Amino acid sequence: MATDTPISELKEQAKREENKIEKTDARAPATATSPVRQYRAYLFQIYIIAAIVGFSVLFFFVRTTPYFGFDLTLSRAVQSVHGLGWEQLMIFVSGLGFNPLSMLLTGLIIAFLFIVGLRWEAVMATFAAGGVTLTGMVVKDIVQRARPTPDLVNVLSPLTDYSFPSGHVLHFTAFLGFLAFLFFTVTPRSWARTLGILVCLALILLVGISRIYLGQHWPSDVFGAYLYASVWLALSIYLYRWGKTRFFVTQPAAPERPSASSHLEKK
Repeated sequence: MATDTPISELKEQAKREENKIEKTDARAPATATSPVRQYRAYLFQIYIIAAIVGFSVLFFFVRTTPYFGFDLTLSRAVQSVHGLGWEQLMIFVSGLGFNPLSMLLTGLIIAFLFIVGLRWEAVMATFAAGGVTLTGMVVKDIVQRARPTPDLVNVLSPLTDYSFPSGHVLHFTAFLGFLAFLFFTVTPRSWARTLGILVCLALILLVGISRIYLGQHWPSDVFGAYLYASVWLALSIYLYRWGKTRFFVTQPAAPERPSASSHLEKK
C-alpha cells in the first residue's frame, strides 16, 4: 500500500516551484517589450537615418569644396586652446591611431578576446575595426579631399593622403565603441567595467579633437567620420547579436545571448 508523501518533502517541492517562478519573473524584464525600450529604439532608428543622411550630404559637398567656412572657424577655435599638457595629450591620442602602433594594439586586443574565450566577440571586433577602415579608404579615394594647409591653420606635420573622412576617428569610434559595448554587455558590473567604458568613450571623443588641434583634418572630416563610424558600429552590434546564438555557441566565455539587462551583472 502506497504511503503518504511526508510534509517536509511537500514543502521542499513547493519551495522549488516558487524559486522557478521567481527566476522566471526576474528574467521577464530582460525580454519584455516596454514603452521605454520602444521609445529608445525609435530614437536610435531616427539617429541612424539622420547619420546616414548627414554623411551623404557631407560626402556630396566635400568632393568639390576644399573646406567650409565653419571648418576654418572651428579649427582656429580648437587650436586656440592651451593648457598644461594639453598639446602633449593631443599628440599622444593621435599617435595611438597611426600605424604600425594602431594595428599592433588592435591586434593584441582582438587576440586577447580570443584567448580568454570570447571568440565570436573577437571575430566581430575584427569586423568593426577592419571593415570601417577598408570602407573608409574607399570613401577617401572617391572624395579625394586635400588636408588643411599651413597657410590656413597650424599643422603639426603635413600628411599626403586624403582627408575625408578622418581615419583615426573611424577606427576609434567603430572599434573602441564596440569594445565599450562588450564591456557593458559581457562583463559583470564592477569598477573595472565602468573604467573600461569611460576610457573607450574618452578616447573616441579626444581623437576627434586631436585631429583638428594638430591641423591634420578639417572639422567636417571629423564630423563625417563620426557619422559614418557610428552607423558601422550599429551594423557591427546588430550582426554580433544576430550571430551570437549561431556561431561559437560553445565558446568558453559568455556563450549566452548578449543583453544589457541585470542578469549579466553580479548577483
